[in-house]
Amino acid sequence: MESLLNIVLALALAPLLPGVINRTKAKFAGRRGAPLLQLYFDLAKLLQKGTVYSRTASWLVKAGPVVGLAAALSALLIVPLGGARAALAFPGDLLLLAYFLGLMRFFTVLAAMDTGSAFEGMGASREVTFSALAEVALLVGLAALARQTQTQSFCLSDIYARIGSVMFAGGGGALLLVAAAMLVVFLAENARIPVDDPNTHLELTMIHEAMVLDHGGPDLAMIEYGSAIKLWVIGALLVGIAAPTNWAGSLCGAGGASWIGYIVSTALAMGGMVVLAIATGVIESTMARLRLKRVPQLLVAAGVLSALAMALSMRSQ
Repeated sequence: MESLLNIVLALALAPLLPGVINRTKAKFAGRRGAPLLQLYFDLAKLLQKGTVYSRTASWLVKAGPVVGLAAALSALLIVPLGGARAALAFPGDLLLLAYFLGLMRFFTVLAAMDTGSAFEGMGASREVTFSALAEVALLVGLAALARQTQTQSFCLSDIYARIGSVMFAGGGGALLLVAAAMLVVFLAENARIPVDDPNTHLELTMIHEAMVLDHGGPDLAMIEYGSAIKLWVIGALLVGIAAPTNWAGSLCGAGGASWIGYIVSTALAMGGMVVLAIATGVIESTMARLRLKRVPQLLVAAGVLSALAMALSMRSQ
């Protein structure tokens, strides 16, 4: 039951995170900014519009948004949040999470290339190049967490359930390295500054936005909502490391099984998601976007941090 409630919260609140980011950026710029619920309004408006397809495009353009949203929702079933296990928790789901994220990206790239647009093909090329580096940091970082928590099943729910005890037992060094690497992955996978700028209108510098230039109406709504879900999924991975909340459930109930423990842990996790969104807005307001040739260096550095975390976890055991 707790897992299903977490899914409902994610489906309802995921579009709120971009609103928090944009309002934070507006405050730094001295502007009032768009409403927190702006993405909800945009999704409702897009769903009421029609969709125009090129005569030269194939079924891939139509399948890209659908498969991308389905992959994002499937990834949501695997990621735990707060004091509850994931709805679809099983040994090895760590690898399936990476496959779902890769599937989402793969069909987005295929849909972009199928349009025949030079700009969308350029954005797809950049997306594939950068994501290949980001996946290394993600997988090695999660493997380091499994090693540090001594979880043999590679189950995300089991890994994140033990992070709090590992941190208090003196294993915070490796967790800090993984959290830093995961922050870079979070910014890169969600097309945020300093890797990409979601608000740019310069085609020559766009990455993710360049791939969705020819989408509109319900298709664009699915892309935007899928991006919000992806923001929530990777954000939950980062929040679970930087601010483990499972210990709150053990303080309030038997291992977090009671409703009081679940409510406290979930409230702390939701607060962590809001803090992460605010921190993202602060990063985007205080940093400039990196030059494209510098982005691979940043992603390689994230992979090095994950590798150092793995080495540290192996040395400490």
